[in-house]
Amino acid sequence: MDHHDIAEPIVVAIIPARFHSNRFEGKPVAPILGKPMIQHVYERALSVPLLSRVVVATDDERIADCVRSFNGEVVMTRPDHASGTDRLAEAATKLDIPEQDVVVNIQGDQPLFPAEIIEQVARPLLNDPALPMSTLIYKIVRKEEIGDPNHVKTVFDRNGYALYFSRSPIPFQRDPNEVVEPTYYKHLGFYGYRKGFLLTFVSLPEGEWERFEKLEQLRALEFGYRIKVVLTELDSVEVDTPYDLKRVEEILRTQQ
Repeated sequence: MDHHDIAEPIVVAIIPARFHSNRFEGKPVAPILGKPMIQHVYERALSVPLLSRVVVATDDERIADCVRSFNGEVVMTRPDHASGTDRLAEAATKLDIPEQDVVVNIQGDQPLFPAEIIEQVARPLLNDPALPMSTLIYKIVRKEEIGDPNHVKTVFDRNGYALYFSRSPIPFQRDPNEVVEPTYYKHLGFYGYRKGFLLTFVSLPEGEWERFEKLEQLRALEFGYRIKVVLTELDSVEVDTPYDLKRVEEILRTQQ
């Protein structure tokens, strides 16, 4: 069915993948149980019923060849993008995705993401055509993540819209004798975007808070766009180092 016959927006997943990584060179093609990581991510995305299309966006022929080798769809993007969202916008433009459709950004380094979280991040955009973007948050249970700048914390309003994201622990507990500790929420790097908003986003200059925190979602907030945060019960293991790869292999072995 040609989806131009129906007004319902469809959901497309784009998986940005870079070969160069400060902590782990060639990460997307690193083998996990004999299969490249990007293939694990791609196949998992294909199994999500809500997704009409899954595409890898890369700037590297080695990754593109790898994706073609398992018959995945790939789009080449410029190597000089300042942020992942810029790469996503270029990919969405090249793929001719209609303005109202929803683009979900799936991180290429999360080979174990639960399928349900794609539904969770896309749903608000399908329900509210005026919403520009959405993302996931998770209640922190591991104490060491609170002070860890690699785990981004967030605070949000009563309607579930993000107020701020930070690498610092937010909120700050002013009274050390306070019996109740604050609940900390961790940002999970899955985003849903209205395709039209991606183009708006990349036309905005870098935000001041974005520059310091190195968090591109702050650009949207700084320029007055709302980000819906969806609380999920499901955590997702991120591969940042070769050590994380071992942890993922162990989990996959257990699942099999």
